[in-house]
Amino acid sequence: MGLLRQFLGDESGATAIEYGLIATLVSLAIVVSVSELANALRDYWEDIGEKVANPTAP
Repeated sequence: MGLLRQFLGDESGATAIEYGLIATLVSLAIVVSVSELANALRDYWEDIGEKVANPTAP
């Protein structure tokens, strides 16, 4: 019975799991934001390329 109480009272694994979840969420946020930034930069440079290729268009 003492071993069961000790097992149920041990929270060291829960802390490691929480840190793992936080690291996963931060990583996911970084990947999404970098992806959005890459798309915005691509659109920006494509627009500039079109304006350079056809400077008389409005």
